[in-house]
Amino acid sequence: MGKIAFLFPGQGSQSVGMAQELAQNFVEARTIFDTADEKLGISLSSIIFEGPEEVLKRTENTQPALLTASIAVLEVFKKYGIQADYAAGHSLGEYSALVAAGSLSFEDAVYAVRQRGLFMEEAVPTGVGAMSAILGMKQEELEAITEKVTENGHAVQVANLNCPGQIVISGTAQGVADASRLAKENGAKVIPLQVSGPFHSSLMEPAAEKMQDVLDSITIQDAEIPVLANVSAKQVTDAEEIKEKLVKQIYSPVRWEETINELMALGVDTFIEIGPGKVLSGLVKKVNRRANVIAISDEATINAAAEKLKGE
Repeated sequence: MGKIAFLFPGQGSQSVGMAQELAQNFVEARTIFDTADEKLGISLSSIIFEGPEEVLKRTENTQPALLTASIAVLEVFKKYGIQADYAAGHSLGEYSALVAAGSLSFEDAVYAVRQRGLFMEEAVPTGVGAMSAILGMKQEELEAITEKVTENGHAVQVANLNCPGQIVISGTAQGVADASRLAKENGAKVIPLQVSGPFHSSLMEPAAEKMQDVLDSITIQDAEIPVLANVSAKQVTDAEEIKEKLVKQIYSPVRWEETINELMALGVDTFIEIGPGKVLSGLVKKVNRRANVIAISDEATINAAAEKLKGE
């Protein structure tokens, strides 16, 4: 059998009620939710379980909520003793991956991503920035467009390199509009994203500076298993390097397609998406159809995954 990678979702995978059943049925999961509430001094668990969706969708809530739900799923799944050789997470999910790899404590991570969400919200006033998914265009062609638009005074850049033919751009509302128009003229399809800010763009640099202080205030340890960093799509285990990459990550592209290719080159043939939704499972399949992908988010999917993996 090949190697196993644990993958953790980012913003966009959240839903009201995620991991609620696990919290009701497993003390390990309940403890994670209680810890989050205590650490943040808010009832994050009631926002997760009851919503409303508008409140859950606020970046400063979404980020700790997704981390909490993902780690609750991980804690229940751990009972089966299935170990990962590598971990990776999409944007915010990188923090979940670092918890799984023993580099961050859950308490420190949930505090850090709550701050990260607040800083990202504060960095750019609502409506000033935007993000759009560009479908059916090569990275080089799209980068040429974003560079041209930025040179004309409207900052925009490639933000998420998700899978072949799916790239997200991020920047000022005008920059994204101009780049989207040029991409359409070159035959691409454009889908504007419902996000509150231009994540993973240079406009997020003020948030990154504040994040540096937060990361300096918590304990980051060397990872027990390699985590593939979003900014480089390469393995990191060293605590200092992990911290440096987390700061850069806020204003740099998420190199997800490269991350999956790199994991496959390292011998990974089974990807387990841990947490709400199946966004990453879909992306992995688009990067490589032969990949064995399992998504776990509740008791039924955890049990099915464990049976499958134990049977191999």
